[in-house]
Amino acid sequence: MEVKRKNSRKRQALLDALCAATEHPSAEMLYNTLKGDYPELSLGTVYRNLLILMEEGSIISVGKVGGQERYDARTEPHAHFVCQNCLRVIDLELSDQLSRMYSDIERSTGCKASSHSLSFSGICDCCKTQ
Repeated sequence: MEVKRKNSRKRQALLDALCAATEHPSAEMLYNTLKGDYPELSLGTVYRNLLILMEEGSIISVGKVGGQERYDARTEPHAHFVCQNCLRVIDLELSDQLSRMYSDIERSTGCKASSHSLSFSGICDCCKTQ
């Protein structure tokens, strides 16, 4: 039986903030963004709602960067680049290459891949030129 959750203004504000973000924020970053508009907001509420949004498939976790879990509202399969210097997380457009990898996996192993988590690390363009 599917649990029906009531809509929440804070959860919607959290999702809206994630959709507007380009930096793949952490829970703490989102909390700081929303705290001015929602003074009663707690960090625990942010974490609980992030978990709900992930369970619903509305957002994904990018993984830990600098010791903090980072989140993305872009849920279709894509890869990320994490800067080792500034900890920025950048979306990568590799759809053609990823499609070929799925085909290669099936051809070489007989297994049919249905999802992936791919992240590259190094130095971003901004840090490279400093």
